[in-house]
This record gives sequence, C-alpha cells and structure tokens, in this order.
Amino acid sequence: MEETTIPQGQDHTLNSIQNFEGQYPKQLWSLFFSEMWERFCFYGMRGMLTLFMVQQLMMDEKTANLQYGATQAFVYAFTFIGGLFADKILGFRKSLFWGGLLMIAGSCILAIDPKQFFFVGISFTIVGTGFFKPNISTMVGSLYKEGDSRRDAGFSLFYSGINIGALLGGYLCITVAKNYSWNLAFGFAAIVMSISLLTFLYTKRHLGPIGLSPFIKNGQDTGKKWYDILVYIGTLAVIPAIMSMVSTPEYTDLFMYIVGPATLLYLGYEMSKLTWKENKKIIAAMVFILYSILFWAFFEQSGGSLSLFAANNLDNTVLGLQLDPNGVNNSSNSLFVIVFAPLLGLVWVWLDKRRKEPNTVIKFGLGFIFLSLAFYTFYTNRFFANSEGIASLDIFTLAYLIITFGELCLSPIGLSIMTKLAPKHLAGVMMGLWFLASAYGQYVAGILGAGMASESPDASKLEKLISYTDGYKQLGIYALISGLTLILISPWVKKMMQEIK
Repeated sequence: MEETTIPQGQDHTLNSIQNFEGQYPKQLWSLFFSEMWERFCFYGMRGMLTLFMVQQLMMDEKTANLQYGATQAFVYAFTFIGGLFADKILGFRKSLFWGGLLMIAGSCILAIDPKQFFFVGISFTIVGTGFFKPNISTMVGSLYKEGDSRRDAGFSLFYSGINIGALLGGYLCITVAKNYSWNLAFGFAAIVMSISLLTFLYTKRHLGPIGLSPFIKNGQDTGKKWYDILVYIGTLAVIPAIMSMVSTPEYTDLFMYIVGPATLLYLGYEMSKLTWKENKKIIAAMVFILYSILFWAFFEQSGGSLSLFAANNLDNTVLGLQLDPNGVNNSSNSLFVIVFAPLLGLVWVWLDKRRKEPNTVIKFGLGFIFLSLAFYTFYTNRFFANSEGIASLDIFTLAYLIITFGELCLSPIGLSIMTKLAPKHLAGVMMGLWFLASAYGQYVAGILGAGMASESPDASKLEKLISYTDGYKQLGIYALISGLTLILISPWVKKMMQEIK
C-alpha cells in the first residue's frame, strides 16, 4: 500500500497508523473516549424514553412500546443516511462533529421543557446520532490493515467504551429523573456530549488521513464548500418532517416500508458496478444484516417492555444491595460487557493463533442461543414472584448476564465484519446498512413489546407479569430457532465470505 499524503497539521500517515505494535493502536483510545461519552448521552436518553412517556406524557404501555420502537427505528435508520453523506461529501470527521452538535441541541431542548418539547428534542437527537454513530465505528475499522487478526479484539475494546458510557448514562440519568428532575437528567446528556466532541477535537490530529472528506486529494480540498453547507441546511430543514413521523406511529410504518426497499435498490445499483467476487462478500454481509434484525428485535426489549417490567414487577435488591430496578435494567448489560468484552476479545486472538477460533457465522449463531437462554430466564422469573406480581431483581440481572454473552458474540463482531466485507468506497454505506438493520430491529421490538403489553390499561401487576413473561418465553423459542438455522447455513455463508474469517 502506498503511503498516503496527508494535509497540513496531520502528523501520521495511514501506514504508520496501521503498522502499530502491540495489541491496540493508540488512536483507538481517543475514539474510545469520544464514543464513550456519546453513548452516555444516547443510552441515558434511551433508558428514560418509555418510562417518561408512561409517567409524564400519560401514554398507555402499548402506545409507549410502539412509540419507543418508532423513535429508536428512526435513530438507526438515519445512521444509513449519515454514512452515505460521510462517504460521498462530508467525510467521517465532519459528519461526526455535525452529529454531535445536533445531539447537544436536542438534549438542551429536552432539558428546558421535556413535556412540551419532547418530539422536537428527540428529532434533533435522532438526526445527530445518524451522523455520529456509523462514522466513528468506520474510523475504528480504518485503523487496521485488511487481514489483521487484531481487528476483532480492537472492536471488542471499543465496544467496552460504548458500554462504559451506557453504564454511567443508563443508571445515572434514570435515577436523577425519578428522584430529582427529568429536566436535569436530560441536561446531563448535553454536558457529556460536549465532552465527547471536545475529546475528538483535541485528538483528531493523530488520525492522519482517516476520516477526511473524499474530496481531499494529495492534501488539497478539491471539492466545493457549498456541498457541505447544503448538507447542513438540508439536515435542519428535514427535522420538522422527522417530528411528524416520530410522533405518529402510522407515519413510521410508511417510512419503514419505503426506506428498506429503496435501500436495497440502491445497494443493487452499487453492486452492478462490482465484480462477482466483491458481490459475494456483500451477499454474505446481507446474511449478517438480516439476522441482526431478528437479534435486535429481541434484544431491544430492554428499552421498551423490559423497562416497564422493571418499573412494575421487580423488587429492588441485587445480592442484598438496594438498587433502582430501572437503573439495573439500563446498566447491568453494560457492566457485564465492560468486564467480559476485553477478555473475550483476547480469547478470540488466543484461539486464532491456534487456528481454533470459530468463524463469524458460528459466533452469530451462538449469540442467538445465548439470547434464547436469557429470555427463557426472564420468563422463569414469574416463578419467583410473590402474590402481588413482584419478581426477583436477582433473576432479572442473571438474565442480563446471559444476554451479554449473546451480544458479545454478535454486535462487536458485526461492526468488524462489515468493515472487512465492504468494498472500500462503500465502507460508510455498509456500516450504515448495519445500523439500518438495527432500525428495523428496533421497529419490530416496539411491535413485539406492544403485543406483550396487557390489553387493559388498569391491569394489575400480577396480570402484567403474566403477560410480559409469556411474551419472553415466545421470544426465547424464536431466538433458539434463529441460532440453529444460522449455524446450519454457516458453510455456505463462509464460502461467500471467501478469505474473510
């Protein structure tokens, strides 16, 4: 690979970055901390949404589940758009910074008056996350050469950064909201997002050419500045439309019916310009993407039905410690990821050196099997409930420990495999497709959660316990079937991936 010429003010070439010694490139740490604080903002708000809608906006649980699914679906749908604009116009760095500014604006709007400006603030956050999230993940992939076996370990460490932010934001924001002030809780998100952007600005010089605009050639910007300006203006102009769609679930349905087929048509157009060898890798990527829709549809009950289950049907002790059940729901998974993600990443490297590492398809299948065990554990919590329908927070937390291993077999590996299978000029688009799959997973998660909610808004806690745990049992069965079928087709998918592990 030829050494890349870099603009003035940059002090690293791509070769010097990728030829790092040791387990992790030093640039990974700056991206780690930027992502950590951004995820504090995101997961802090995510953990408050459903409960805020039920307790403050007075929605019934079925409507709140649907609304949660719609909101989260738009968040992840816009990651595809953000990835597209990053690839074609802004570059990853400008996209990340613009997205961060919009997230800060959304959090500030919510902090002023979350009831009156709920959908305004959420809309800013949706678009901002779309520009931020896929592009920082793509930059992590750019730190590694093709075929570098340390890539999965790097993404696992990066995933720990995501979860440190999710742990802090998930527990602190909901605790402050329930005990002090919803306004202050939303304000926390704005503060930490500002820290994320400042961290990125301070460390970006170490990234060399990574993330620069596609118009920069040999250190010179050959593009037109007004392209950037049009993207910024268009982003702000679309926010009223986002508000209308997010606040009306029927519009969300229409959007999801359109954006998926349209995206597949665009991908088909891009694939028509590629060789069959490149297209086979994209087909393999699409298998991972389609299965990830199922995974997130089950997993993302955490922000919807499981959030309401925690509020209504759990006691407040874990191993004898008194903890807020919603805080545990929002943060226990993140705590387990922090502990186990680096260790599991090193296990993958250790197995790779001995040629015993399971391939990515098998890892995905194992992810579903762990997911199945977790939801069956959620279901069995009904047998530990008292006569009033209050179940065990210990068993609930155990289920999250199990679900964590499923997530670690899929999500960080998924980020990594997208960067491996995607042609270089479609890296942002493929990462956006990965997150678009999450959008569909979130959308389906809202529908599934609404289906599990009790029909009567005046249902007792015991009736809610039975209704939700019946649903979790069904999800456990579906997850098991998905995992087994994926393992069965793994030889074919592996063949389509060619040299990629």
